[in-house]
Amino acid sequence: MPLPDHPATKVTADTMPTQRGRSKDAAPDKITIYDVAQQAGVSIATVSHVLNKPEKVATATLERVLRVMDELNFTPKQTAVSLARRGVGRIGVLAPFTSYGSYSLRLNGVLEACADRNIDVLVFDVPSVASADTPLMRSLPVTGRLDGLLIMGVPLEDALARRLAHRKLATVLVDSRHEKFNWVNIDDEAGGHQVATHLIERGHRSFAYVSEGQRSTEYVSPGQLRRRGIARALQAAGFGEDALRQVTALNTVRGGREAAQAIAAGDAPPTAVIAHSDELAAGLVAGFRAADVRVPQDIAVAGYDDTALAEAMELTSVHQALDETGRLAAQLLLDMLQSPARHIQHLTLAPSIVVRATT
Repeated sequence: MPLPDHPATKVTADTMPTQRGRSKDAAPDKITIYDVAQQAGVSIATVSHVLNKPEKVATATLERVLRVMDELNFTPKQTAVSLARRGVGRIGVLAPFTSYGSYSLRLNGVLEACADRNIDVLVFDVPSVASADTPLMRSLPVTGRLDGLLIMGVPLEDALARRLAHRKLATVLVDSRHEKFNWVNIDDEAGGHQVATHLIERGHRSFAYVSEGQRSTEYVSPGQLRRRGIARALQAAGFGEDALRQVTALNTVRGGREAAQAIAAGDAPPTAVIAHSDELAAGLVAGFRAADVRVPQDIAVAGYDDTALAEAMELTSVHQALDETGRLAAQLLLDMLQSPARHIQHLTLAPSIVVRATT
């Protein structure tokens, strides 16, 4: 429960209570969880949840506690030793690893860049933002255990950007954008344009794009950018808006199978299908074959990412240099740790289409 607003314990902006609280100008290693709780007007348990289980804390309370932590430069005691350590760096890599296999490939590049350095790499898995009502990152661990952070595939809002800047945590984005941070991205709109152009050149006249649904309108996702590129290619070729349909499916092989069954059973199925990932594309191929729809004679199928699965199944796919994005991002982060005053860099890599048997 929040602490009572009693005159004896009332907190002002400049002074903390003398029993447990301290001035915001106190040394960070002297600030305790009690100080944070009292300044924020919450229980110690709530502060503990903010640090360890932020999803259990109401948004307004979370923001208030985080703001107080920033104002007090609070660092939990258990991390004081790691902050004082010398000669070993520690970076975090945050991404929806279990939702998209492509981020594991990016992580390989990060590990490669750190292999010859005395760097610890901590991995944080987050849910897919596509299915979230509010996918923008509202909070991050503020325990001080990290020297740098790589954020992959998760939009970054201004409030969190300010918090990262306040804490002087070196941060690089991958598959995401914010003007005040270094980023490494692959041009998703160009990838969509390339695969659609390839299919148009193959003589196709009706198309479907299969991807996860997106519940939030707060950000532009890679899927939206790819669809934008597809639509641009179709428009340039003289097609109307009805030439492209959107099909929503889970980003799994099973999701692809189910989408293929629905497409095959529908009226006037498209002659070409573009999947958001190779995993989805593999499921589409399996589902079409189970429905006696020939690939590519009846329906062409293209994937995205050009993973080992695409090569094994001879899927046409858009190649992304996934490990290279991870390597470049890690190198940017390591450079920032050595020279914090470096200019911000925005790197955008070009994709390429790899044509195989499914188109």
